[in-house]
Amino acid sequence: MIDTHAHVHDSAFDADRAAMLERAREAGIDAIVTVGCDLDDSRRACEIAEAYRLSATVGIHPHEAKSAPADLAAAFDRLREQFGSRIVAVGETGLDYHYDHSPRNRQREVLEAQIAYARERALPLVFHQREAHDDFVAALRAGFDRARGRGVVHCFTGTPVEARVFSEEFGLLLGIGGVVTFKTAGSLRDAVRAVGLDALVLETDCPYLAPVPHRGERNEPAYALETARTVAGVLEIELAEVIARTDANARKLFALEVAA
Repeated sequence: MIDTHAHVHDSAFDADRAAMLERAREAGIDAIVTVGCDLDDSRRACEIAEAYRLSATVGIHPHEAKSAPADLAAAFDRLREQFGSRIVAVGETGLDYHYDHSPRNRQREVLEAQIAYARERALPLVFHQREAHDDFVAALRAGFDRARGRGVVHCFTGTPVEARVFSEEFGLLLGIGGVVTFKTAGSLRDAVRAVGLDALVLETDCPYLAPVPHRGERNEPAYALETARTVAGVLEIELAEVIARTDANARKLFALEVAA
């Protein structure tokens, strides 16, 4: 099973990272993508990925857009020169109008720059979108090339209509995490039904958003199994099929040939 969006390089795991990753392996997690959120965090993600044979991304989260480097492409290129194939995507990037930690116009500029970078380097994108659907879709229509591009809307919690827009118009995958197990997430479960398994990948977004029955705890990759079980129940299919098909989607998305 693949955890397509984690932050195992986060300081929350500094005390027990090796043990946490061993628990993940015991739970059947054979690949993890640890996701960068600014330049320093992306470097940290790459270093941990290198040390533990994981995969990493490099990106500027919308919260951090205000501090993005003027020459973002050069900064990303330097990381890719150092860490090579450990880096499998650009992101997470996107728009977050819930907190507005960065000005909205700056968020849009940095998102557009990362879409362009990924397009020019033929890399997939890891997207974050919160309370900014219309502007996010406008940015995709302006810069994302469905014919050549690949991407995932991570931590998708939207409606069936939004799910279809991302899946059908742009060919994007939806990252489904612990929220789908929450009692209040009926609309998300409807969205999962609306697009089906071929549009989904599994994620934890750890250390955040632990699934039931671990809600309120520090999340970790081993808990992805609870999300997979819930998706199997929602779609009324076998757990093994959920794991096999979402893994296939993830390997195609990130061009993963073997367990990372």
